[in-house]
Amino acid sequence: RHETINSLHWGPDGWLYGATGSTVTSNISSEVTKNLQFDGQGIWRYHPETKIFELFAEGGGNTFHVEIDAKGRIYSGDNGVSRGQYYKQGAYYVKNWGKHGALTNPYAFGYLKNMDLEGDKMRFTHAWIKYEGAALPAQYQNKMISINPLLNYLQLSEFVPNGSTFSNVDQQRIVETDDHWFRPVDIKAGPDGAIYLADWYDSRLSHVDPRDTWHKTSGRIYRLRGKNTLPVSSFDLSSYSNEQLIELLGHPNKWFRQQALRQLGDRRDKSVIPQIRGMLINETGQLALESLWAINLSGGFNDEIAQIGLAHEDPFVRMWTIRLLGDFGDVSSVVISNLVTLANKETHPEVQSQLACTAKRLSAAQAIPLIQGLVSCETIHDDPDNPLLIWWAMESKLAQDSELVIDMFEDPELWKQPMVNQTILERLSQRLIMAGNNNNFRSCTRLLDLAPDKESIKPLLDGIQEGLRGKDMTALPKDLVAAIKPYLENYGNAPLVFLIRQRDTHAISTAVSIISQEEANVNERLAYVQVMGELKLTQSTQTLLGLVESKTARISVRQAALSALSNFEEDEIGERVAKAYPNQLRADPALKHASLNLFTSRASWALELLKLIENSKQVPADDLPAQVVRQLQLLDDPKVNKSVNQLWPEATTASAADKTAHMKRIAAVLESGDGNVSSGKILYQQLCGSCHRLFGEGGSLGPDLSGYDRNNINYLAINIVDPNLDIREGYVNYKVVKENGRILTGTISDRSSEMVTLKSIGGEELVIPTDQIQVMEALPVSLMPERLTDNLTDQQLRDLFSYIMKNTDDPGI
Repeated sequence: RHETINSLHWGPDGWLYGATGSTVTSNISSEVTKNLQFDGQGIWRYHPETKIFELFAEGGGNTFHVEIDAKGRIYSGDNGVSRGQYYKQGAYYVKNWGKHGALTNPYAFGYLKNMDLEGDKMRFTHAWIKYEGAALPAQYQNKMISINPLLNYLQLSEFVPNGSTFSNVDQQRIVETDDHWFRPVDIKAGPDGAIYLADWYDSRLSHVDPRDTWHKTSGRIYRLRGKNTLPVSSFDLSSYSNEQLIELLGHPNKWFRQQALRQLGDRRDKSVIPQIRGMLINETGQLALESLWAINLSGGFNDEIAQIGLAHEDPFVRMWTIRLLGDFGDVSSVVISNLVTLANKETHPEVQSQLACTAKRLSAAQAIPLIQGLVSCETIHDDPDNPLLIWWAMESKLAQDSELVIDMFEDPELWKQPMVNQTILERLSQRLIMAGNNNNFRSCTRLLDLAPDKESIKPLLDGIQEGLRGKDMTALPKDLVAAIKPYLENYGNAPLVFLIRQRDTHAISTAVSIISQEEANVNERLAYVQVMGELKLTQSTQTLLGLVESKTARISVRQAALSALSNFEEDEIGERVAKAYPNQLRADPALKHASLNLFTSRASWALELLKLIENSKQVPADDLPAQVVRQLQLLDDPKVNKSVNQLWPEATTASAADKTAHMKRIAAVLESGDGNVSSGKILYQQLCGSCHRLFGEGGSLGPDLSGYDRNNINYLAINIVDPNLDIREGYVNYKVVKENGRILTGTISDRSSEMVTLKSIGGEELVIPTDQIQVMEALPVSLMPERLTDNLTDQQLRDLFSYIMKNTDDPGI
């Protein structure tokens, strides 16, 4: 299983780096590090001399493979459609929130994106190299060469600078075959500058099919080399002299440089330092960087070397000097002074990234001047990564040194920086409110007092609102409430929201009156409807029901009222919505969807909907989409299940024998004739298109099928006939039971220790405070129903599969 600890790789700093995928949780101890816990998905490192184990960067998906380029950058793939991440030290990346929960830092408030991709959005696995072997033609040098075992080819892509990170642009497929057994699963560059591929060579690659049908003897290794490349003579680097190893630091092939550093690190011979120090001072570019690494590995990194590195003309020597200082941690006042000077004038975005990452590792007194210098850079707010890296550096000081952080905002110039307004202020006030306690509340009050204008107040109030989501606002200190009250028009989407959350009876009464006034501002009405539902204010129930039943009220307000009523518990709600549903609500798609969401959130309300179908026949059974039927089943109520089984017998689970028989039928039918692609597209849109994208069209409820092995009939048949066998990561359906008994289902699109964001079948996102969740469980059933193709004729099956299996390059249909 590739998802466990994998891909050990020595870094140029002497740390051993590795990746952890998405099916393990970790609790790591070494002689020094004790009980470091993290839930998969990330890059970690271990130092063999200090015995320290660290989570280098968290997140990234199903992390497999580690690549370290000539500048010491760390990358990995993510088993998605992108090529993965350029990992920054101490940063946070997207996770599979459902499987592994929140980031270890509940106050991250964001994550860095994968590298942008311009090219075919095919599903890739994880492994790729940045070719820096200097033995292939020039068009391959410094390019990404990635493997796609699902679709049987190798891809050449370019790294395009994008601020402190990169975008990837696909250029060509280097190796491509119609042999579907070709499964390149690992890739390396060798000492000869050639590229080596491990080929799994099997008709199977996925673990969906539990049968042991793996081919045991057909794996092989391939080599891609330049036409005139000669074999490398045998050698033993461990027998090389120090002089020979130092000479290898200038070798054009990265492989030799990295191996020479390993040998120097193993020897730790300080006698080489004077010579290499001279190289650091006199050389530029790559050799200067290799010299810095060699000095550090040989035990020679000190204040003098640090000052040389910080003043070096090569940005990557500066970047790595900053990185090493953060790793050692004990930074002298002289070096800190140099770091602060650099932070105030540095313009290279990757150096700025490392300044922020190192600031996170230093004490608050040393880090805050670095943060101030970085924030003052006029262009830093435009960078894809650096604003969040700076936020994380600042946030890391709030637990112990919040006063020092707030002291920064005594400087009126700081408030003028775009990044402060766009990235810092909202997160800072949210962090202070969420962490609670009087000290944080005082800091938040002080921030409001320091704010120079209303433009600065708005993000602070937005952060306070986010921080208070799901919390009892009546316990806020008087000083903080007093500081907020002058700006109520800027709090939330309507001026009474803050007072309503304070349970102010006059504000609640006024808002309930405004909700029912058609001439009132629609945004205010929507804001008040939403907050009534969130707080379950019973004073509003009758007014909300009246809006739902009104034929003249705005559709958007009626839809919001249905959503708000879903938070309440009264049987009357289900009865009255059911009465209005056939003639008033069902005709409008938005109201129909909101009504069905309400019905499927409680068994008693679901029974009211089922009466309309079974008893009064006011609603036909085929009016309910298959996904809604599945939601009814998930209520797990005997009465509801009985009706569902009678009304939708095709929704019952198929037996193993039925599934096997249907798979055999599909295989036989497809072999017996050809399908019509145009007819197949219509069938696809009816059966699959609302949930799955294919050829750039369709929904996002399920995985994009474009990049899957669509030519493998067995693979397609297994997944269509038995969708519960292997539910793709990120598309697992969760059942959430709130403390008030409301039942919600959907996929988890974001998660923290305080909140879970659930994405419903209709695409709406509902943010649920974790303390309101009674039960949250991953469901073993897919949103995709079984028996989807049971009733198709033989020709319809051929048509459907002909469209799904259509080559992407074929003329558009």
